Amino acid sequence: AVLGCALWVLLPGVPGEECPPPCSCTPLGEAQGTRVDCSSRGLRSLPALPRLTRSLHLHNNSLASIPAGAMDSLGLLRELQLGDNPWHCDCHILYLKLWLEDFSVPALARLRCASPAHLRMLPLGRLSGNELGACATLLPTKCVQFFWRDLVLIAGVIITLILVALALKFSKKLVCQLTLGGWRPRRNISKSH
Repeated sequence: AVLGCALWVLLPGVPGEECPPPCSCTPLGEAQGTRVDCSSRGLRSLPALPRLTRSLHLHNNSLASIPAGAMDSLGLLRELQLGDNPWHCDCHILYLKLWLEDFSVPALARLRCASPAHLRMLPLGRLSGNELGACATLLPTKCVQFFWRDLVLIAGVIITLILVALALKFSKKLVCQLTLGGWRPRRNISKSH
């Protein structure tokens, strides 16, 4: 039963790995992954892609950018075609540029900006901060908020642990002083007249 559940999750073509409409998908074998062909479909946004995508064809669509994080789960991906899309080169294209720098520099070199006008035909790989203007952050706002929240929580835990350790140290010292104070013999002070 456990093996059956594992195969259900891992193999392409199972319900957890459905082909996104309007694309067509072809299994490449159990360990090979899936070929996903979304080329020439008029796509304006990236569909939810199967995790086991090995070959992805997105050329000849109307894609202007790829959402941040959209390609991060595609660990099996070996082939990618993105040409003939009207890439809009602003801060939203940074994710794709940086992702392609890690995945395939030749694929990055083939892509060109379609807009804005002053960047038209410039290769994505040659984009710099000067052309893109003021991009506040590469991370989504929620990620930055979670980072600072987590950092504050960690600092709070560390401070609490230090205070507890100090309290224990001083409480032991106080208990020792009180205990020793209780065992001391009292001196009888007699007054002589």
